[in-house]
Amino acid sequence: LVNQLPEANLILLRHLFGVLHHIEQNSGVNQMNAFNLALCIAPNMLWLPSPTGPEEESQSTKKVALLVQFLIENSGEIFGGDIASLF
Repeated sequence: LVNQLPEANLILLRHLFGVLHHIEQNSGVNQMNAFNLALCIAPNMLWLPSPTGPEEESQSTKKVALLVQFLIENSGEIFGGDIASLF
């Protein structure tokens, strides 16, 4: 799916997850592992298109958080192994 994104979107995601991966790599110091980062970032990345009840929003946020966590943990394989070279 990543390869189907427009180039500008792919570049933005690559940089975003490069930063998140870099933060996660320093979790011993900052206590921001992939799970914690995902919980902070997920509500701002994707949301349901129409207003829903609190239960649906909670379930949706959990799913997005799992996706974000996966993308952080696997960013090298998904966006290219040289993701650290963005810095």
